[in-house]
Amino acid sequence: MQLRYNYRVNPTPAQQEALARAFGCARVVFNDGLRARQQAHDAGGPYVSDGELSKRVITQAKQTSERAWLGEVSSVVLQQALADLNTAYRNFFASLSGKRKGRKVAPPRFRSRKDNRQAIRLTKNARFAVLDNGRLRLPKIGDVPVRWSRPLPAEPSSVTVIKDAAGRYFASFVVQTTDEPLPTVESEVGIDLGLTHFAVLSNGKRVAAPKFLRRAARKLRRLQQDLSRKQRGSANRKKAVVMVAKAHARVADTRRDWQHKLSTRIIRDNQAVYVEDLGVVGLGRTRLAKSVHDAGWDSFTAMLEYKAARLGRTFGRIDRFFPSTRMCSQCGRINDKLPLNTRAWNCPCGAAHDRDINAAMNVLAAGRADNSNDRGAQVRPPAMVAPRGEAAIHPDAACSTRSVEGISVL
Repeated sequence: MQLRYNYRVNPTPAQQEALARAFGCARVVFNDGLRARQQAHDAGGPYVSDGELSKRVITQAKQTSERAWLGEVSSVVLQQALADLNTAYRNFFASLSGKRKGRKVAPPRFRSRKDNRQAIRLTKNARFAVLDNGRLRLPKIGDVPVRWSRPLPAEPSSVTVIKDAAGRYFASFVVQTTDEPLPTVESEVGIDLGLTHFAVLSNGKRVAAPKFLRRAARKLRRLQQDLSRKQRGSANRKKAVVMVAKAHARVADTRRDWQHKLSTRIIRDNQAVYVEDLGVVGLGRTRLAKSVHDAGWDSFTAMLEYKAARLGRTFGRIDRFFPSTRMCSQCGRINDKLPLNTRAWNCPCGAAHDRDINAAMNVLAAGRADNSNDRGAQVRPPAMVAPRGEAAIHPDAACSTRSVEGISVL
């Protein structure tokens, strides 16, 4: 399985200038390639192939006075920027034809130097190296100090250098790993996710919702007010923007760390984990949107899924239309819809139910039914996370997107 190991890096002022130059060159090549294909489409010409595009916006562009400065950065950085563009077009065409499942993908758009996140990627062809002294050697940038929170389990195949909205720099290594499965345990668990309690387990355990964004709301409100008072385009406004970004990054980092610890504990303690497939996008449009986004259900279930695949556990998602809340876990009777303020109810069969625990028990039963035959034997292999191509990084993707204690899945 391919994993990403993320580390903070501390480039010197000169190295920050070199990285800014590399970010800018990658952005220009991406925009030039996008513009060339748009102009060909508007003129009624054929689609510009990947090879022709690389020749036009990199090789030939370097020979002109307007783009001669592209030679100041590694050529791999420029090629990977075009690889991002090609991947964006492939995803767009696959979405139009119906081959790509899920929500529709928009066509690629131009990158801006004002984007909150800037990134460049270097593959093995660039000959980057992790030195014996712990520094990361990047071509035409230098030896960058790295904060090694843990050793790399294998030699990385690529590295992505990222600058986030808070002005922090990260090095994200792609590593191929093979993990030994955990010892088999007997327990299985169903999880009902909510807002009052972040998770209610079928064994009766409850996990209170930490509400990291709500707890930081007062400080964020003060920083946003300070930002609104600054004059547009001023240096003080730029400083205020960074302060707001740092506050949001602190909330996101705290939430992610808490979710990783909880998901790791659940995976280690249970052989099979089942959750309900929630419509987070739809819930994000309701009056509960702020609380839904603060909970981070989608990232939490993604952590459970790939950790189960890594450690030999079973993970399953129950259909979002499964009536887990209003079904009696004792007799199977499906009752009328329950309002949100009803936290306990009685079934005509005589069973008294706690709303959340009953839902978790139904999720567990449905997950077992989906993964077993009529004799109870396991018929479905553990869910595996399909690795994405290395060229699938989007400039607007969240910095921490799926990171596990410094590790994230491709």
